[in-house]
Amino acid sequence: MILIVEPIDPGVMQWLVARHPVRYAPDLARDPRALRQALPQVRALIIPSTVAVDAEALEQAPLLKAVGRLSAGVENLDAEACARAGVEVIRPTDATAQAEAEFVIGALLQMLRRVPVVNAEGLLVGRELGGATVGLIGLTPASEPLARLLEAFGAHVIGYEPTLHANDGAWSTLRVEPVSLRGLMEESDCVAVMLNYFQRYHRLLGERYLAFCKPNQVMVSLGASSLFDEATLADVLGTGRMAAAWFDSMEPQMLEAGRPLHQIDTLQVTPRVASTTRESRVRAAWDVAKRIDTALSLPPVPIGY
Repeated sequence: MILIVEPIDPGVMQWLVARHPVRYAPDLARDPRALRQALPQVRALIIPSTVAVDAEALEQAPLLKAVGRLSAGVENLDAEACARAGVEVIRPTDATAQAEAEFVIGALLQMLRRVPVVNAEGLLVGRELGGATVGLIGLTPASEPLARLLEAFGAHVIGYEPTLHANDGAWSTLRVEPVSLRGLMEESDCVAVMLNYFQRYHRLLGERYLAFCKPNQVMVSLGASSLFDEATLADVLGTGRMAAAWFDSMEPQMLEAGRPLHQIDTLQVTPRVASTTRESRVRAAWDVAKRIDTALSLPPVPIGY
């Protein structure tokens, strides 16, 4: 049985029902005990980010072969426990790329116009994206459509990806100039942070790099807030060196009273809306559903193989 605990496109639902036994129970997202009780007969799950799948849950699901998530995040998914249990974690590959690219463009345009700078005449004025240098930190599926959109605006695009050598052909394919991370911060009028989070990148964007941002820089981040050192971010925003920042997700406690980022009015936070559009939800649902169908159709691996 496929247990679907997240609202899903009706066409995708019909496609799955025609191929597998399906139970649609979004109410289980709010009832962890009932969800655990349903797991023994489940071969595949489609769940929202609010539902946890950990080692304890996997012990209740001996038949489970795949866990699907329509969003790209890894919250509440114990990937190591899933790997040990032989459970495939299925997330959309590039279904949200166009949505994320458009969100970055929209956020940059708003900040450039909404947060004025002083020009040579002493006037407070907005800025244009055309002619700006835009730095991409981290290359993800959204980087390709984002680079195309930025090029159409007339922006100069530079980038930093720690896992990609400067001579790799991917840079020329994307038409993005590879630079060092410090060089990117020093040269960019606008920065888009999309770097996938790993523990080794914890607080990567701190005093060593963030403190060297170009004056009046604006930044939009789709990455985890753990990539940033909050004290340094608060300093560059609070002193006005960085004109504005827009985070599409941030740990709630980072905005609490007594924390460095509390009441900084040039910081805007949205609740993970970059990847969620009508179109991206449909693409993500089809991607996850087809890969679950494939996973359930594979013959079992013989014991001892």
